[in-house]
Amino acid sequence: MPQVPLNLYLELSAALFITGAVGFLLRRNPLTMLMAIELMWNAGNLAFIAFARDFVDMTGQVFAFLVITVAAAEAAISLAIVVMVFRRRDNADVDDISVMRG
Repeated sequence: MPQVPLNLYLELSAALFITGAVGFLLRRNPLTMLMAIELMWNAGNLAFIAFARDFVDMTGQVFAFLVITVAAAEAAISLAIVVMVFRRRDNADVDDISVMRG
């Protein structure tokens, strides 16, 4: 079975990261921005795992597991903040986070 070269994994990772960065910079909806951030996290994970596979080392997979754990915690906390903003207003924008001040 032929192996996929490392550069193809890195090109896919770069494309995913660029897509996430563009989505984060161009959108003002907090949910879309969170999805773009998660896409960038996963692009980094793909690069970690590709290097781990290429160098036959488990370190990249351990880092990817830690990144997934941090991303899950970040998503839970940020989604809770977004839900609070949506409860106060029908339409949420990134600039509406100042509504959360006491």
